Amino acid sequence: MNERPFPGLGRSVSEIGCGTWGMGGWTGANDDLSAAALDRAVARGCNFFDTAAAYGDGHSERLLGALLSRHRDRFLCVATKVPPKNRRWPGSASTPASEAFPADHVVNSTRVSLQNLGVNAIDLQQLHVWDDSWTADDGWKRAVEQLKREGTIRAFGISVNRWEPENVLLALATGLVDAVQVVYNVFDQAPEDLLFSECRKRGIAAIARVPFDEGSLTGTLKHDSRWPEGDWRNRYFTPQRLAETLPRVERLRAIATGWELTLPELALRFILSNPTVTTVIPGMRHPRHVDANVGASEAGSLSSEQIAVLRAHRWDRRPDDCP
Repeated sequence: MNERPFPGLGRSVSEIGCGTWGMGGWTGANDDLSAAALDRAVARGCNFFDTAAAYGDGHSERLLGALLSRHRDRFLCVATKVPPKNRRWPGSASTPASEAFPADHVVNSTRVSLQNLGVNAIDLQQLHVWDDSWTADDGWKRAVEQLKREGTIRAFGISVNRWEPENVLLALATGLVDAVQVVYNVFDQAPEDLLFSECRKRGIAAIARVPFDEGSLTGTLKHDSRWPEGDWRNRYFTPQRLAETLPRVERLRAIATGWELTLPELALRFILSNPTVTTVIPGMRHPRHVDANVGASEAGSLSSEQIAVLRAHRWDRRPDDCP
């Protein structure tokens, strides 16, 4: 497993991390299988694990806490997130920062996460949503400064709203932000426009999430794909969106086949070919997913010619196109 520097932590982390949203409450999640996947990830060199208090109301944090207990002899970097107090996703300028992230809520949520994870300090605490109009608010700043000062968190980050990668640039200028988490994949290439250059200039870690476009870039979806009632993917992949997405996926599948790659490998290696990316966090609910994803790290970057081909598959979607 290759590693990359995480400036805010003063050390390197695995370039393939593990996202645990799916373990926290997606339909089909199985705790025993999740635990096996987490253990396999550690065995294959993954040391960056991303979770959130909102994933299954702390369930994925507790699963990760059990992993930490099983591997006390290993450095495992834990990133979690504070949910907005008003429980509104995504962040919006129509909501004041004092309703989303008042100082006491940020501190109290962090303390609950400490208990769920069974640790004395969190490597990276993040705000789960954001709007740059909140930058001037003193509440979240006071909370971050307090948590860092007392050693409760080692680094602080912001998870950027889907398809709004530039809606964080003001916050980065405060000097309080050590990491930014953003949707970045073959379709969603917009972070390359401005965000990534700011990360490089300021020494801020860039965490790439949703590498498979919530599943479309695994190549497993079909026109009649549906999920159990209440599963959020029914809203993301409506019949209309599937009809728009699948032809784009098939064009990428043909490219991957021509290059003797699987579609998921192509998707991950596209992301890893960008040196600004610190780590990418695919969901890995099964040990076989771990092995496949780690293989993308071992295979290395795509060629500049291959990246040029994939640039043409950028798909700029509006934030109001999807929940």
